[in-house]
Amino acid sequence: MTTFDLLLKNGTVVNQDGVGTRDVGIRDGRIAGIGAFHASQAGEVIDCSGLHILPGVVDSQVHFREPGLTHKEDLESGSRAAVLGGVTAVFEMPNTNPLTTSAERLAEKVAAGTNRMHCDFAFWVGGTRNNVDDIPELERLPGAAGIKVFMGSSTGDLLVEDDAGVAAILGKTRRRAAFHSEDEYRLNERKDLRVAGDPASHPVWRDEIAALQCTQRLVRIARETGARIHVLHISTAEEIDFLKDHKDIATAEVTPHHLTLAADQYATLGTLLQMNPPVRDARHREHIWWGVTQGIADVLGSDHAPHTLEEKAKAYPQSPSGMTGVQTLVPTMLDHVNAGRLSIERFVDLTSAGPARIFGMAGKGRIAVGYDADLTIVDLKRQEIIRNSWIASKAGWTPYDGKTVTGWPVGTILRGARVMWDGELVTPATGQPVRFQEAL
Repeated sequence: MTTFDLLLKNGTVVNQDGVGTRDVGIRDGRIAGIGAFHASQAGEVIDCSGLHILPGVVDSQVHFREPGLTHKEDLESGSRAAVLGGVTAVFEMPNTNPLTTSAERLAEKVAAGTNRMHCDFAFWVGGTRNNVDDIPELERLPGAAGIKVFMGSSTGDLLVEDDAGVAAILGKTRRRAAFHSEDEYRLNERKDLRVAGDPASHPVWRDEIAALQCTQRLVRIARETGARIHVLHISTAEEIDFLKDHKDIATAEVTPHHLTLAADQYATLGTLLQMNPPVRDARHREHIWWGVTQGIADVLGSDHAPHTLEEKAKAYPQSPSGMTGVQTLVPTMLDHVNAGRLSIERFVDLTSAGPARIFGMAGKGRIAVGYDADLTIVDLKRQEIIRNSWIASKAGWTPYDGKTVTGWPVGTILRGARVMWDGELVTPATGQPVRFQEAL
């Protein structure tokens, strides 16, 4: 008789063969059986009646601020927020201090995260003019998610705004490289359109043309260099329309804030709504939703980018861009599932199957025998109010404070261990680097 360490009984499993009531048996941290099993076959049994069992949610864009800016966030606090929100793995960004642009800096981050982060992790390595020759090695190092390039909205070494600089980097990449795509030249030209004290001028300054122009340039360079690219945080209708014709080389990320919020909320949220690229008017939001329904969007990332309330209270444009998001990704998107904006299968496609497919995660992203037992367990009927007091980020706030949502993460299982259950951390941190097929 097959025996398991842990058996999840009577849950509604969402995986590659659809949605249905099945048991999931786990042994040695991996999924060992899917079907109907008797409770006597397992050391521990969790009754998941009325709950949905999803493949572990992956957030492939977070900023956890360590090293250098740990008053806003660190790897421990950010990953605690992740698992409290049902997220089992994160890919963290390189714009820390010092920057993650060398093998040494990457190794330091991997060491800092191992058995200290509550979820599994990978780190994007910044592509710069100075490390171009090292890119073939850097992108295949343990714990590397790939190369990330800022074509706009960064400073110092991480900003690569010119075609030649981007082409040099893409000429060296073999894995899919990720891009912040806003045209730095246009942003500089339009800086005088910022209105002091008025964050509603943020999307006027960083307009849709700045985003579209940069994405068009990026796709052209990718074609010329034979590279694969990933365009982060799509914020415009125009980019959705453009990218649908370039899906052979370009994948696209959408974010919960660009799908949920709109520019009319600058009046109430002020600088808390300030992000790069900006939250824009509802026309863009609705067309990004169209991109989700049409399969143009590949993944959902939170772009969790915390700043303290004191920092956000500075008058625009001295106020920093960024908001928390890793902990609210699952509840805000499940609320959209319940509202009929997307199916639970499409949610899974965007948060686990999608990241596995485009980034080549090894052994993650599916509920399948032999895969890591990373599972996000949700109650689709549970209604909750998102509160600042629930947010585990050091920043301690969310733009969704006071928002009622239907659909809530009740369990986070990482490699077979219950990490979060019903809002409580129940297992000490055991985070490990995500493995990638192209770097094994």
